[in-house]
Amino acid sequence: MQHNHERVGFGSKIGAILAAAGSAVGLGNIWRFPFETGNHGGAAFILIYLGCVFIFGLPIMIAEFTIGRRSKASTGGAYQALAPGTKWKWVGYLGVLTGFLILGYYSVVAGWTLEYVWQAATGGFAGKSSTEFITMFQEFSQDPLRPLLWLFIFMLLTHFIIVKGVEKGIERSSKVMMPILFILVVLLAICSVTLPGAEKGVEFLLKPDFSKVTPDVFLGAMGQAFFSLSLGMGCLSTYASYFGKDTRLGRTAMSVGLIDTFVAILAGLIMFPAAFAVGIQPDAGPSLVFITLPNVFQQAFGGVPVLAWICSVAFYILLALAALTSTISLHEVSTAFLHEKFHFTRGRAACIITCGCLLIGVASSLALGEWSSYTIGGMNFFDALDFLTAKIMLPVAGVFAAIFVGWVLDRSIVRGEVTNYGALRSAYYPLYIFILRFIAPVGIVLIFMNELGLLG
Repeated sequence: MQHNHERVGFGSKIGAILAAAGSAVGLGNIWRFPFETGNHGGAAFILIYLGCVFIFGLPIMIAEFTIGRRSKASTGGAYQALAPGTKWKWVGYLGVLTGFLILGYYSVVAGWTLEYVWQAATGGFAGKSSTEFITMFQEFSQDPLRPLLWLFIFMLLTHFIIVKGVEKGIERSSKVMMPILFILVVLLAICSVTLPGAEKGVEFLLKPDFSKVTPDVFLGAMGQAFFSLSLGMGCLSTYASYFGKDTRLGRTAMSVGLIDTFVAILAGLIMFPAAFAVGIQPDAGPSLVFITLPNVFQQAFGGVPVLAWICSVAFYILLALAALTSTISLHEVSTAFLHEKFHFTRGRAACIITCGCLLIGVASSLALGEWSSYTIGGMNFFDALDFLTAKIMLPVAGVFAAIFVGWVLDRSIVRGEVTNYGALRSAYYPLYIFILRFIAPVGIVLIFMNELGLLG
């Protein structure tokens, strides 16, 4: 059963690939991947990560593409269209809710990138010590008003692009933002690796250290692959519903995986060589990009103030672009669902989602400052949302997507979507089905249990 045959679509194959890649490339590529790599054996972790992308990530991505393109419906309606009258519709609803909640708190951090673009552009980093950068970040993130200003601006940017539609909004913006993102990440990596003393950072990132490889590293690599590729959020399934009949699902998934990994590795080549060049040991989380790196740019290029200014501004524009391509895809999941389910105009559906996400975003932002004393299970509202979505909802949605395509969906439909109904020779199909049925669900359950601390 298919739904909405006259569905709007992407205008070109490259537009589809860049939009899907934009969904996958986000803030997690810029700070989480380099840190995971550096602390889990460098190149050894990268090799394990690449294995996880190919063994787990790409098959589930193709499964989500299959669900989206075959149903020609948003994630919220896809399972109902393909398995009418069953409980599978709730998996679609789970994807919509997950994307909505993630957008609410993710936009808070996305807004921080605009504050740092502003600070970098107006010379706010000049002459500051490392202690002053720590104070600067703490005072800003806990301020009751300034983060909310940037949250509203970021959500309005996202809203504007979504309202423009699939081809004129999402596709057109992806064709502009993704090439700019690639250019910036390459130029910044070149600047970083050519600094005096940068070779220690390159070695830290790329030299294999197999002594650090433990079972936990494999689980960490699987988790990073899963979350980095935006699996389980409903983004890829919704975008795939706009794919044309001639879009090659396997090739598109491969392109997205390679682009995502390319950006992540280059992000490591920006951070670690520059940090080691000035004798700073990078640490994890937001502090890496909002505390350590401003200090790195000032010290590394302090002798040439203009170069320090250019690199700082360029890096935070890169961060903002990565965040924006992700918020667009998250917003589209919920907007498309309301548009189709309740027949709202696209503009009205987008307004409802934007307002809802702003409410979540305001609560998430204030939870880091004024409302930090209000906790859920010992976590503030921001951290509780992150835990619920990243460690519970995403793995559950990913397992169900693999099981649905591997076991429930008719074999002829699955083979037809993968081979473009006989137009392509897909020699990998038997392996693909085997992974979806037996390997991917087990792997994701292991990630799930590890993230919840159930594996010791």
